Amino acid sequence: MRNKVGISIVGGKAGFILVLSLLFMAQISVAQVVGLDNWYNRETNAKTGKPFHYLWTDTENSGYSQWGDLFKKQGATLTTIEQAADAKVLANLDIYIIVDPDTTTESKSPNYIQLADIKAIKSWVEKGGVLMILANDAPNCEFTHLNMLVQEFGMYFNHVTMHPVLLRVWDMGAFTAFPDHPIWKSVSKVYMKEISSFRLKSPAKSILTEKGEIYMAESKVGKGTVIAVGDPWIYNEYIDHAYLPADFQNLKAAENLTEYLIKNSRKGK
Repeated sequence: MRNKVGISIVGGKAGFILVLSLLFMAQISVAQVVGLDNWYNRETNAKTGKPFHYLWTDTENSGYSQWGDLFKKQGATLTTIEQAADAKVLANLDIYIIVDPDTTTESKSPNYIQLADIKAIKSWVEKGGVLMILANDAPNCEFTHLNMLVQEFGMYFNHVTMHPVLLRVWDMGAFTAFPDHPIWKSVSKVYMKEISSFRLKSPAKSILTEKGEIYMAESKVGKGTVIAVGDPWIYNEYIDHAYLPADFQNLKAAENLTEYLIKNSRKGK
């Protein structure tokens, strides 16, 4: 007989082992590969001399180790991309995350997003890739080249700082009104501070707006999906309640976002 994945089941111990092996191989084949950029964002810790800030391996407040754990819980495989995006690199990824490209104050020789990189990324998205972009506010993000990329998807980051928070008055950074979108399912309050806003054109659509300003956007291009937000947002410091009051739901939103990115990948559909 056949099981639900179409593997013929044979009798005996050898057949049972074969079935388990094939099932394991099938599971591996559909595991999403999530690549986190460490080329356009390549800050170095002044004390250790090692890369840090928004990395899977960074377990301090500045890292994305906790977000990485959420991907792994979904069965995804994590990798770090330490070179410019090209077709060969992107072919191995289902989800590609670019965070806060360096300014000259963050790196003596920033690796700017180039026209060839943009061409490769756009082609990869059109074929079904999922691109996640987390920018920052002015002046903490290199917007010129980043905007050259996101304009391909109908987005443009404004060089501004919105949602300032003073003296840890947390509610100054609170968003409490959300559209009907899977990222915000069962979410009533999230924290984002010092964030840039957007200008959009088709095919991009807002998925987080406050007082007429757009703070998160989504674009469907070809078979792929682009999600962008003007803040690194769910790095370790603000993903849970180590600092945030209990009524903020950044962790729930991060879980939703992770699931949404995976479901929109080629292997998740």
